[in-house]
Amino acid sequence: MKRVKRSEIVDFVTYEERRDGVRDSAMKAKGERRVHVGPHLTFLFENHETILYQVQEMTRAERMVKEADIVHEIETYNELLGGPGEVGCTLLVELDDPAARAVKLTKWLALPRHLYAKRADGTKAYARYDERQVGETRVSSVQYLKFDVGPQAPLAIGCDHPDPELKHETTLTDAQRAALQRDLEE
Repeated sequence: MKRVKRSEIVDFVTYEERRDGVRDSAMKAKGERRVHVGPHLTFLFENHETILYQVQEMTRAERMVKEADIVHEIETYNELLGGPGEVGCTLLVELDDPAARAVKLTKWLALPRHLYAKRADGTKAYARYDERQVGETRVSSVQYLKFDVGPQAPLAIGCDHPDPELKHETTLTDAQRAALQRDLEE
C-alpha cells in the first residue's frame, strides 16, 4: 500500500486553507472502510488518504514546524498501513461506561488473538497486532491490526472470542470490499 511521503505534507497554514475539502474526502474514505462487528467492535481500515489526513491533522493541531516531528508523525501513521496483500486498521473497542470498560477490557485480554478477516477463499486470516497494546491484565481499547488477506479484499471481518458479546462476524458490503480492493491494488 502506498505510504505517505514527506513531500505530500504541507505546512499547517496552507493545510488550514484546504482543510474543509480534504476533510470531506477523508471522511468519505473512512466511511467506506468502517466495519462494525457486534455492539462493541469497530474496525477502521486505513489507506493512503486516511493516513495523509491524520498526519495533516496532527501537524495542524500541534502546530508542528520541526522537520523531525513531522517525519516522526509520518513514520508512526504509516505503520498502520498494510504491506503487500495486507489490510491495516485501527480497532476501537467501544464501551461508554468507564466501570464496565475497566471490567471488560480485563475480561477480554485475549481479544486480539480472536480477530480475523475472512479471505475470498473462506479461510480466516487472524490479526497481527501490536503486543505493546496488550498488558498483563487488560487489553487496550484501541488496537492497531493487520490482516494478511492476499490479493483479494476480505469477505467478512469477525471475532471468535468465546464471550457472546464479542462473537460476531460482519459480511462486508460491496462498497467496503471495493474500497479495500482498491487499497490492496495501490
